[in-house]
Amino acid sequence: MNLSYFIAKRISFKKAGGFSATIHKIAVGSLALGLAVSLVSFMVLGGFQSTVSEKVYGFTGHYQVQRFTMSNDFEESPFSLNSQFSQTHQILPFITKVQSFAHKAALIKGEEEVQGVLMKGVGQDFDTLGFKKYLIEGRMLRIPDEGTSNEVLLSKYIANQLLLNVGDKITLYFVQDPPRYRRVEVVGIFETYLENFDQKIIIGELQTIRNLNDWTKDQIGGLEIFVDDFAKIDSYTPKMEELMDYDLKLISSQDKFLEIFDWLKLLDNNVYVFIGLIGFVAIFNMGAILFILIMERTQMIGLLKALGSTNKQIRTIFFWNGINILLRGLVIGNALGLGIGFLQDQFKLIPLDAASYYMSYVPIDWNWPAFIMINVGITLMTAAVLLIPVMVISRVDPIRSIRFD
Repeated sequence: MNLSYFIAKRISFKKAGGFSATIHKIAVGSLALGLAVSLVSFMVLGGFQSTVSEKVYGFTGHYQVQRFTMSNDFEESPFSLNSQFSQTHQILPFITKVQSFAHKAALIKGEEEVQGVLMKGVGQDFDTLGFKKYLIEGRMLRIPDEGTSNEVLLSKYIANQLLLNVGDKITLYFVQDPPRYRRVEVVGIFETYLENFDQKIIIGELQTIRNLNDWTKDQIGGLEIFVDDFAKIDSYTPKMEELMDYDLKLISSQDKFLEIFDWLKLLDNNVYVFIGLIGFVAIFNMGAILFILIMERTQMIGLLKALGSTNKQIRTIFFWNGINILLRGLVIGNALGLGIGFLQDQFKLIPLDAASYYMSYVPIDWNWPAFIMINVGITLMTAAVLLIPVMVISRVDPIRSIRFD
């Protein structure tokens, strides 16, 4: 066995209660705690970003295709399902789903209150399974092949404002020339916790909007496009624009809801600063503790030098000692951080105020590449820091150190 490694192991596992043992435990604990907090921070940040993003994309798709118009109205100008893009988008392998929609402004009259809303009409291509996770009461729309069923989904916010429940009949008033109204039934209540949607959107049938606007059966207000990886949206955009009709435009949801996605990006900076501070403290502690161990072992260093050991051999002893602390800290830190993440992911132990955080519990995202990078980064920085205090070993005088008390 290597002599330096053997001595390093002996001074690492000194009897319980000794000074070296206490210092080793502090070093391992500080490193493990710093790593665990870093991992949990990335889990929570990634979970928060992915949860909010998925809710936005679930309502709007990753892209919307609409007709060019100079108006800023909520309502779209119609285009045909026989457009070039509608017929050829299947050749793009990254497109996973396409669904048609249209919007129309309306007033809802409850028993005592009236509220303005934006009705989103959806067709038979609507992803009911994907949207069902937001449904908290009732059932999804039933969209017939012919005619309309006059059913709507309300958000919990609007239902509470108007004192409405599943099964209630309500009247939708559409301001147009001539004014029209529809008597509909509330069949379900959803909740996303996002104000942009819960406070103004209701879900109805696309055919209802077609009838109100006197559109033909093949006309729609727009298409919602879903892709396989929203992180690659920037690279997908040019390929989709090549298939676009001259009178149609492609809108990214990240651009349409810029305030939401810019806010999510700002959270990255907060976490990076937080993790940087934690890493600095943990690594500084490692260096300080190694200094203390060297001072505590000054007599041993002097004795080894007197017996003919070189500075390199003695430095290697304390380097292995630091590596031992590092490995223990990594194992405990990963177990602690990943364990906390697993428990929260499975049992939702930590709740949140949905009105403030847009979700009812702390979300967890398993970003394994990020976890590996954190471990590699801490390992490299700690290994570099270990080289600094061991350099003082070359300055230890054997005679003075043996007499050191």
